[in-house]
Amino acid sequence: MLDIKALKIAIEQLETERRIGREKLIDAIEQSLAAAYKKEYGKKGQVVRSHIDLDAGSVSFDQVKTVVDDSLVYFEDETEDKDEADEREAYNEEKHILLEDARIIKSDAQIGDEIVFNLEPKDDFGRIAAQTAKQVIIQRIREAERGSIMEEFGSKEGDIVSGHIQKVDRGNVFIDFNRATGVIPPADQIPGEHYNRGSRIRGYLYHVEESPRGINLKISRTHPKFMEKLFAQESPEIANGLVEVKSIAREPGARSKIAVYTEDPNIDPVGSCVGQRGVRVSTVMNELSGEKIDIIEWSSDPEEFVRKALSPAKVLEVVLDEEEHKATIEVTPDQLSLAIGKGGQNVRLAAKLTGWKIDIKGSELPAEEVAETPEGEDFKPLSELSENNENAEASTETEAPEATEEKLEEVNEETQ
Repeated sequence: MLDIKALKIAIEQLETERRIGREKLIDAIEQSLAAAYKKEYGKKGQVVRSHIDLDAGSVSFDQVKTVVDDSLVYFEDETEDKDEADEREAYNEEKHILLEDARIIKSDAQIGDEIVFNLEPKDDFGRIAAQTAKQVIIQRIREAERGSIMEEFGSKEGDIVSGHIQKVDRGNVFIDFNRATGVIPPADQIPGEHYNRGSRIRGYLYHVEESPRGINLKISRTHPKFMEKLFAQESPEIANGLVEVKSIAREPGARSKIAVYTEDPNIDPVGSCVGQRGVRVSTVMNELSGEKIDIIEWSSDPEEFVRKALSPAKVLEVVLDEEEHKATIEVTPDQLSLAIGKGGQNVRLAAKLTGWKIDIKGSELPAEEVAETPEGEDFKPLSELSENNENAEASTETEAPEATEEKLEEVNEETQ
């Protein structure tokens, strides 16, 4: 006999541990009992349903028949005349009931309705029927659990998730989220990072997919959105939408540029990301393994935006070619290597940030004739904001070798 008391305890445990709804669990058990009843006592084609009353401690079984007419089914004497294009199914008295017969039982019966007949209660099932019930309930619980996980993590797609490193296998980092496992592919890992088993790690959940083997969570630590979400956690102005992140250009683990904007004249968009004494941006940099971050103010004027994107270098002139979407930049000789950056990093990131191809040329004007841009107007060096923050010291200083004509041409080709 079915122990209803033990069943109630099992349902409560599954509901708590696996976060599966009570209704889904009861439905799974009812389907398993119906499958066992049909296996032991049912007939071919018969549709059996069961109903559990936990309060009364009873189980009932019903046979369900669908109301049909000759437009939906055909009879044995019509088999020879049946056309291949005829989509009607064969009439089965165990699952079908004709409309005229159904209306004897239910006067307002219509085609497609279900007529329910009570079956004799049974609580003694054979070994095969019990095994069938077990397989059905396991399958249904797994399906319910998978649906619950999809619902939970589907709502987190496009956000930061946190878990523990389970293992590192063939370059892939597997993260345990208790109910699901995520993976950080090599392409989504920050170069130079070391992953230790059991360590806590955060990442950007960019894809949730359901496969025959379970729920797959794709995590990234190099995605530009990961940086944006980190700033949103540190800066209330970004989280509330007062400051908008317009664009991000990243070379993960090395350097990034982020353009921010606000329509509120009383808010400093750059300052809201930097924080008091650089505490906000330093927190983000630490999460990204010391990645240097240049924060600039976005401008709707392409010329001004390109000029700011090349910070900390000071630009003499910006000439835009709208047809080729190309910006020709002129700087003084002493600013040339700073504008290009180490290995062309600064100009490469500026091109990604603005979306313009950038060609840098050195000016013949002496440096003392160049009008200086007030420090901090469009770029804030973190070293001045926090004297004790070692991570912030070099974020706006690019040590670049003196540029040669060959190197300059090579970098310009990369950005184009």
